[in-house]
Amino acid sequence: MYFARWKVWTIWIVTILSLLIAAPNLVSEATLQTLPSYVPARQVSLGLDLQGGSHLLLQVDLAAVERDRMANLVDSIRGDLRREQIAFTGIAQDGAQITLKLNDGVDPNAARRALEISDPDLNVAIAADGVVTLTLKQAAIIAKRNAALQQSIEIIRRRVDETGTKEPRIQQQGTDRILVQLPGVREPDRIKALIGTTAKLSFRMVNPDASPTGRPPVGSEVLPSERGEQAPAYVVNKRVMVSGENLVDAQPSFQEGQPVVSFRFDSVGARRFADATTENVGKPFAIVLDNKVISAPVIREPITGGRGIISGNFTTQSASDLSVLLRAGALPAPLKIIEERTVGPDLGADAIKAGLYSVLGGLVMIMIYMIVSYGTFGIFAVIALVLNLVMTIAALSLLQATLTLPGIAGMLIAVGLAVDANILINERIREETKLGRSAIASIDSGFKRAFATIIDANLTTMIKMTLLYALGSGPIKGFAVTTTLGILTSMFTATVMVRYMIGLWYARNRPSKLPL
Repeated sequence: MYFARWKVWTIWIVTILSLLIAAPNLVSEATLQTLPSYVPARQVSLGLDLQGGSHLLLQVDLAAVERDRMANLVDSIRGDLRREQIAFTGIAQDGAQITLKLNDGVDPNAARRALEISDPDLNVAIAADGVVTLTLKQAAIIAKRNAALQQSIEIIRRRVDETGTKEPRIQQQGTDRILVQLPGVREPDRIKALIGTTAKLSFRMVNPDASPTGRPPVGSEVLPSERGEQAPAYVVNKRVMVSGENLVDAQPSFQEGQPVVSFRFDSVGARRFADATTENVGKPFAIVLDNKVISAPVIREPITGGRGIISGNFTTQSASDLSVLLRAGALPAPLKIIEERTVGPDLGADAIKAGLYSVLGGLVMIMIYMIVSYGTFGIFAVIALVLNLVMTIAALSLLQATLTLPGIAGMLIAVGLAVDANILINERIREETKLGRSAIASIDSGFKRAFATIIDANLTTMIKMTLLYALGSGPIKGFAVTTTLGILTSMFTATVMVRYMIGLWYARNRPSKLPL
């Protein structure tokens, strides 16, 4: 029952720190912001079911991935066939396939070899009349779709993180859907716009001689303008000078008092941009975002520094949002919101209140039972239970873990497991007393003999919680985390703190008979 000085200091330090770290959860976030910076200010992050927020189910247009891939292959196939001196006509893309017509006298086998070398992922079908049909192999389609889905999840995560949303839940659902849950979101429309925007940026030359109302010249297309009636449309070249893939940074800023977006290219993009602007001084070029022209400035001089500015009818917020989109990268395929739910904060408040009542109700009943059953030792167990709950909340605050309704259930179960350890110890002490041992010997033997049982019981529960965390998702993981934290803190409070309190009590009173 002797405690070394360093053990006593450890117990007190852990207890005081737990109280300080858990205390911010008793005040509002606005109050915390008024406190000095050195005061602990971390609170438990509440999940969507507790504080409200947005629930979105997105569908990824994976067919667009195949169409884009085939569109990008048209130019490379045209160049490869010309290099191999294989004559053809009428190359065109229709959805997820490319067709072309071999000229008379062309060896079909030579054309097949050239096309298969051009891209190993292509299926090449050549009809008797020389019509070639190119499609992607099934394995390549599956690989492209999986890659696009995972890339979409990562880009959505980057965009959401840029907005400062705490503990978002973003995960794949099915083969082409993404579940997004955003606790505490106050501007769901803005978040939806950020998530759903494809954000494909490109820089292209404008054809000023062509009219946007007529048929565009070969190699050009008509794109609408975001400026509306001021400039309804532009005729731009299909050839991209530089794409958004070469951007390494984008930040909102101001130029002549107007919000703009400044950007910076990588070395490859900087070189391409410098070459394009050097060759086209005095000509307009279009900054295109998702097939809309943001602005079309005239190149006054070569831009060789790899930096530039996107100007337009921006507000401070829209400039900031565009910067977020460009930094996070473009989505590989369009997204469609197929389900949207907004959880109100009132539901969260009711859920928190009900959860707290259940935890406190269970705690009070356990306290009454322990005091009635074990007297003074029951009071020590009650103090340990309260500290166990405080330490669990402190650990959740420190880890910034998300607390959900299942997490509150996990806390209640952890309280039950914590009292199990105290019951085991007290019952063992009672049995040792009945065998005629002295008070000090009964206490010492009771803690030592119960310790192995406590370890076994808690270890098996922690193994189950580990499996739940590894194999579960979302609320299941929250349940496993809170239960595990409760188990770890209960082992400290039951086997160390209760023993310390009983040791202090025994040293002061020296009883001949234990009050069990």
